[in-house]
Amino acid sequence: MRTHDRPTDRRRVLLALAAALALAALLAGIGIAVSQRQSAPEASPSPAPASPFERPEGWDAARPAVHLTPDQHWMNDPQRPFLLDGVWHYYYLYNADHPEGNGTAWYHATSTDLVHWTDQGVAIDKYTNGLGDIWTGTAVVDHENTAGFGRGAVVAMVTQQDDGVQRQSLFVSRDGGYRFEPYDGNPVIDNPGVRDFRDPRVLWDDAHGRWVMALAEGDKIGFYTSPDLKDWTYRSGFTAPGLGVLECPDLFAMAVDGDAADVRWVLAAGANGAAEGMTTGTVYWTGSWDGETFTPDDSHHQWLDRGADWYAAVTWDDPRQAEEDRLTTRYGIGWLNNWAYAGDVPGEEWSGGSDSIVREIRLTDRDGRPTLISAPTDALRDLEGAPAQLGAQTVEAGAAVALPDPGSDAYRVRIDVAEDDAAAGELRVHLPRGADGAFATVGYDPASGQVFVARDADAIAGGMPDAYRAVRTAPVTAQDGRVRLDIVVDVGSIEVFTGDGAALSMVSSAAGGASGLRVEASGGDVRLDEASVSPLRVAPVERAD
Repeated sequence: MRTHDRPTDRRRVLLALAAALALAALLAGIGIAVSQRQSAPEASPSPAPASPFERPEGWDAARPAVHLTPDQHWMNDPQRPFLLDGVWHYYYLYNADHPEGNGTAWYHATSTDLVHWTDQGVAIDKYTNGLGDIWTGTAVVDHENTAGFGRGAVVAMVTQQDDGVQRQSLFVSRDGGYRFEPYDGNPVIDNPGVRDFRDPRVLWDDAHGRWVMALAEGDKIGFYTSPDLKDWTYRSGFTAPGLGVLECPDLFAMAVDGDAADVRWVLAAGANGAAEGMTTGTVYWTGSWDGETFTPDDSHHQWLDRGADWYAAVTWDDPRQAEEDRLTTRYGIGWLNNWAYAGDVPGEEWSGGSDSIVREIRLTDRDGRPTLISAPTDALRDLEGAPAQLGAQTVEAGAAVALPDPGSDAYRVRIDVAEDDAAAGELRVHLPRGADGAFATVGYDPASGQVFVARDADAIAGGMPDAYRAVRTAPVTAQDGRVRLDIVVDVGSIEVFTGDGAALSMVSSAAGGASGLRVEASGGDVRLDEASVSPLRVAPVERAD
């Protein structure tokens, strides 16, 4: 903001004083108030936060501080971002009529670092072409003009649903992905007479010089190819019974432990794991892809996240990197919510939960089996304040040790626990989740070799279904004699990452800071090698100019 100095030209003679005062009065009307407010911020009607760790005035108390959310209304499925001229373009499903009306549009946000976001508004409107609202799909940059819309046009293949019938349509943007118009030839794939026919994931197959699409069709993922994004040919299907209705498929190649000579293809999908004690989440298989058919290494799926709230996930690589690096690291983001209780997550102006933080994903060999591992994106460190350290010590059975209060709603806890048979107690990290003693627990149980998250005592658990109150677990393996926990806490969520790459993402809604943050030992002593707490700066979504 520009300031204006008071005109006090003392070199003028007294005969010009009246003119000077008149000029000062004029400037006061247009500028002095700005200068006065800057010198006395406490008098401002809308003061900026005194600290970057404080929430902006007027924010919904239930709105996350570092997770992407809309200003208001409903959000759900993420859409895979693309990079154009150094800017990531990201979309998510958005219902401006919630809760009275149905139907989703594509909402647009941009970022240069996948941590700070700019709100760009609705990019694809719902109910505009007679084929229904806009569901999940994929936006691609058609660099070679294969579709005939112009070189560099952004083309989105999306599911549209009308009266229960799901079809695939194209929408085209010629302004870099900010606004899309429907293709006159929609739908490009009509429904063949099935109930579930949705969520196209589109990628360019360089080896065969054509587009590939993975489509969720009940308990099957169908594979299609096209030279131009308009005319599609069915090639094969991959069936996965016992996981409910599959959604939001993904298909990509990765190098095992960065070895370009050992590349696997990964097929992922949103699934329901109730039959195996899980809830909804993201499963995957590793295998091979010949351009038409996916062949799994084995029939057993794995879970990319063991928490209850990482759904409709998308992954992508960074096209600016060398090919070997693109095969080594991908990025991922999921909808941080669960359909079992999605409408019950608190929020006055907005609802539908939030997106997760962006994570980095790699493929590693785990006892002879290629396994995806996760860690928070390195860019998240840019939000961290100075960490408060807790020295190495033993927490005696039944005792608790206070962790430093970060002084912020969002914070990051890192704990290394020694793997010590002589000190086999259960670690419990007590996370305050609002008033009246509400809390959630992140822990490590050495007897079972599992990390866990329990939120049955948080601020909203009492009104939630069993799927919310259930304890979620993930197996964990010590690294260099230590079990490492990296816990990202926000007003609306807890995301846990282990040193060996497991992840548990959980909604846990509460406002009120971190007073009472502590470490507890149960059933035996717990030896802490390291512990730290870092505040996270608020990352409000900025509005585009």
